[in-house]
Amino acid sequence: MSTLSIRIPDSIHAMVKEIAKTDNVSINQFISSAIGEKIAALETENYLEKRGLLGSKESVDKILKKVPNIEPEDFDK
Repeated sequence: MSTLSIRIPDSIHAMVKEIAKTDNVSINQFISSAIGEKIAALETENYLEKRGLLGSKESVDKILKKVPNIEPEDFDK
């Protein structure tokens, strides 16, 4: 495990402290979780961008042609 010293505005520190207290976790746990969530979001974005490059308009058109052309149910409108 590594130690990281960061400087954050007092207002953000106060909010983190309050949220961590409300969630019954330490500030370190809260910040570690927040960093993990941010990394996961960025990695997901990168993955989707790479996957998107593998597709083609022709592939999408082929899939969409299989969808029946019917009116949606009332609850889906």
